[in-house]
Amino acid sequence: MEQIQKPQQNRFGQWIRTSITARMLMVGFLVIILLIPLQYINSLITERSIRQQDVVNEINDKWGNHVLVYGPILKLPYKTYTETKTFNESTKTYFTETKTHINYAYIFPENLDSEVEANSKTLKRGNFESAVFTTSMNFLGYFKKPNLELKGIKDEDIVWDRLKILIKTSNLKGIKNEMTIQVKNSSYPFETTFNKNSNDGLGYLEELESSHLEDLDFTKSDKANFNFDIIFNGSKSIQIIPIGKATTMTMTSNWADPSFIGNFLPNNETKEITKDGFHADWKILHINRAFSQQYINKIPNLNEFAFGTKFMVMVDEYQKSERSAKYGFLVIGLTFLVFFLIQTMSNINIHPFQYLMIGLALTMFYTLLVSISEHSNFLKAYLVSGISVITLITLYAKSILKTLKFPVFIGLSLTALYTFIYVIIQLENYALLVGSIGLFLILAIVMFVSRKIDWNNN
Repeated sequence: MEQIQKPQQNRFGQWIRTSITARMLMVGFLVIILLIPLQYINSLITERSIRQQDVVNEINDKWGNHVLVYGPILKLPYKTYTETKTFNESTKTYFTETKTHINYAYIFPENLDSEVEANSKTLKRGNFESAVFTTSMNFLGYFKKPNLELKGIKDEDIVWDRLKILIKTSNLKGIKNEMTIQVKNSSYPFETTFNKNSNDGLGYLEELESSHLEDLDFTKSDKANFNFDIIFNGSKSIQIIPIGKATTMTMTSNWADPSFIGNFLPNNETKEITKDGFHADWKILHINRAFSQQYINKIPNLNEFAFGTKFMVMVDEYQKSERSAKYGFLVIGLTFLVFFLIQTMSNINIHPFQYLMIGLALTMFYTLLVSISEHSNFLKAYLVSGISVITLITLYAKSILKTLKFPVFIGLSLTALYTFIYVIIQLENYALLVGSIGLFLILAIVMFVSRKIDWNNN
């Protein structure tokens, strides 16, 4: 009778089960493999974020875009002359023909004061929302009688009865009131004269032009007061350009997270930001900015001198989810490290497939987080996702490790890790510092726990 030979033991399988080095290589390989679904999750978050931005842009475009007001500017026509000499063959003499041309000088106000009040709210479409505002802006100030002699323009060449006032804005469609300007004791309506193909150096701002200021006679008065109001539906930001020789702006709003932007910051002594809104004051003198009060024929692009407030949306749900997903490699790596240390120190065998299931459960946290946060706030989504994943892995660990103390330790470790990541996400200025300190402490704990492992068993 032939003797039945026992199958030869799989040396590779034995090496995987008994060698610390083999286990480390296997765990590292699985971590790298799990980067693939993490990358897909990051792509999903990016796609949803882009979709949100598209919806926000659509809402803002219909409600009103950012607000930039540039004016008022006095548009002053004046005459110039050209002479041409023509030879007459019949008389054998030259005769001179004089032609008159109309050009324009642009005069900025001597003083410009503005009061701005913005009431913000949220508009929603489906799962997405956008922060918008309605702002009431009041402008008052005065023009001085233009003195253009230094520009080579004589008073008698100025067409005083054809004066106009220009106001330029980035958000013409957002204006919600009839536009008129009070100059002295008279009221003048505005009309739209925007030409997109014009090259006036103003960054293609849309233009409002008043009717002729026929009642304004600078030949009899050296000063003209003005006053006008604009109500805008807008989004993103409110800015003005300080074209007054002295320009002031006071802004109040119920928006709790303003970001002051532009070349000039508000007065720190009067600035106030609370959870109910903010108040800010600016004062800019002509010596603070590098442009003139008068221009001939063309105004340069002065948009770079604009200042105001950006209605800053703090880190939104997709940004938080994206920042959270960036720690996915860390979460998977540290969780596998905990299981690896338990396996090594207690001689409990954990199959590679079980590691893979744990890793996939960890990646499911981010898909849950994104999907739930679209219908709730980030904190609730984070709690639901975290509790679900921690509970699933803890119960799975109980079936693998056959004891209670190790699964409880794993559950507490994951709870601490997710809490640590949530704190980092909420921080702005100290995120890097807190994250670095936390990782240092984690490294110290791992080094302390692993000091008793016999690494010679490889």
